[in-house]
Amino acid sequence: MAQIRVNDLSFSYESSFDPIFEHVSFTVDTDWKLGFIGRNGKGKTTFLNLLLGKYEYSGSIKSDVRCDYFPYKISVQEQAKTADELMEIWKPGVENWRVMCELSELGVDAELLYRPFGTLSFGERTKVMLAVLFAGENDFLLIDEPTNHLDREAREIVKGYLAGKKGFILVSHDRDLLDACVDHVLVLNRTTIEVQTGNFSSWWENKERADAFARAENEKHLKEIGRLKGAMDQSQRWATKGENTKIGFDPIKEHDRSIATRSYVGAKTKKMEARVKVFEQRMEKNIREKEGLLQDVEQVRDLRIQPLEHYKERLVEARDLSLAYEDASEPVFTGLNLEIKQGDRVFLNGGNGCGKTSLIKAVLREAGYPVEDDFVISGRLEVASNLVISYMNQDTSHLHGDLRMHAFENKVDYSLFLSVLRCLALEQAQFDKKIEEFSEGQKKKVLIATSLLTPAHLYIWDEPLNYVDVFSRMQLEKLISTYAPTMLIVEHDVRFREKLGTKVVEM
Repeated sequence: MAQIRVNDLSFSYESSFDPIFEHVSFTVDTDWKLGFIGRNGKGKTTFLNLLLGKYEYSGSIKSDVRCDYFPYKISVQEQAKTADELMEIWKPGVENWRVMCELSELGVDAELLYRPFGTLSFGERTKVMLAVLFAGENDFLLIDEPTNHLDREAREIVKGYLAGKKGFILVSHDRDLLDACVDHVLVLNRTTIEVQTGNFSSWWENKERADAFARAENEKHLKEIGRLKGAMDQSQRWATKGENTKIGFDPIKEHDRSIATRSYVGAKTKKMEARVKVFEQRMEKNIREKEGLLQDVEQVRDLRIQPLEHYKERLVEARDLSLAYEDASEPVFTGLNLEIKQGDRVFLNGGNGCGKTSLIKAVLREAGYPVEDDFVISGRLEVASNLVISYMNQDTSHLHGDLRMHAFENKVDYSLFLSVLRCLALEQAQFDKKIEEFSEGQKKKVLIATSLLTPAHLYIWDEPLNYVDVFSRMQLEKLISTYAPTMLIVEHDVRFREKLGTKVVEM
C-alpha cells in the first residue's frame, strides 16, 4: 500500500498576498477512494496541480506513484482528432484494448473512439476521458469535477462507474456523488486540513456535531475571556500605581517615607511588573486558545432576495409547444405542456440536447429579452405582460473586467454586490482581481450574486450550481425555501431538486 505524505507544505501564487497552503501536513493512502471537499478558491485544484509537479512549493510531497489528471486538456486544433489519436497524447503507452474494456463498463460503444472529439457531447467526452484515465496501471488518479454539465442519466452512469473503482482523489460538490463513490474525505476547513474515514454525509454529521460543541464551548468561554481581560487590566493598574509612587510624596500624609525609600519602592515595583508580564503572557495564551474554538466553524451567513409580485397568478403557459432550429431536420422537442404560477419552482429535467436551454430562450424571447433568434416555435407559448426576469446563464465565458464594472453593467448596487459575495465566502483579496482570474466556482458566485440583487417576478437559472461548493449550495437551498421566489431552473443536483422543486417537467 503506497502513501502520499505531505509535510509542512506552503504555497502561494505570485499575484496573491494570501497563502493557499501554509505549513500543511497529512498522509493519504493511494488505494483510497478519497473525496476532496472545500470552499471555492480554497485550493483543491491547486493541490492537484502540486501533486502533478506543476508549481514550486516549500515543504515536501513524497509519493511512490504516478499521478494522472482528469479532465485532459484539449486544444482547439485537437478537436478535429479522434480519441483514438488523442489518448496517446493524454496517457502515453495506454493500450487500446484496456480503454475499450473501460468504455464497456461505462455502457459506451467503442465506436466513440473513432469520431472527431469535437462532435461528442459533454457526457460522451467525460466517459471517453474516464476510460482512458482508468486504463493505466498503478496510477493514482486526480479527478476534478467530472459531472459538471452532465445530465441525470450520464451522472448516474459516472457515479456507478466510480463507485466500483479505487485509488483516486475526487473533487466534487455533488453530495450524492460523494456519498456513493468515496470511503475517505480530505477536507479544506477554514484554517486547517483534516482526513476522515467515511463519505460526505458521515463527515457532515461529524462536522455539525463538532461545530455545535465548539459554539457551546465558545459561549461559555466568552465570559471567561472577559474575566481574564479584566484581571489583566487590574494587574496593570496595580503595577502602574506602584511605579507612580517612586517619585514624590507628601511628608504630612506619608510621614513614614523618606527619599531613601525610593529604591525600595522601585525594586518592589520592578518585581510586580515582571509578575504582571508573565501573568499577561499566560492570560493572552489562554485567550487565544479560547478564541480559536471557532476557527473551523463554517460561518454560513443567510442570503436575501427581493422577488417582485406580478398582478397575474399565471406567469408562463405552454400548450402543445414544439421548437425547432432553422437548419435542423427534426424539432428539439414537441408537444410540451408547461405552467408556471407565482410561487412555483419548476425544474426542467432531461438529457443533454433535449431542449431545456432552448425552452428557456423561447420564454426569454417571448418576454421581450434579447436572445439568439435562430429557432421557431409552434403551438402556444404565453408569457405575462411586463414580466421582469432575472436570468442566470450557465456560461461564464462572457464575464470580464473587475467587480465594479460588472456591477455597473448589470445595474446592481456595488456595495450590496460585494456584501453578497462575502456571504458566499468570496475572499476580500479577490475583490481587486479581474473576474477572468477567478476560479469557475467564484465566477458562478458572481452570476448568483447578480441575480439575487435583481428584483424580478421570475428567476430563470440554467445550471446554477456547476462548480459551486457544498456550503453555498446549502445557503441557496435555505434562501429559496425562506423567500419562495418563482423560478424556472435547470439543475442536475438531485438533492437540490428534491428539496426545492414544486414541479418537475420531464423533457
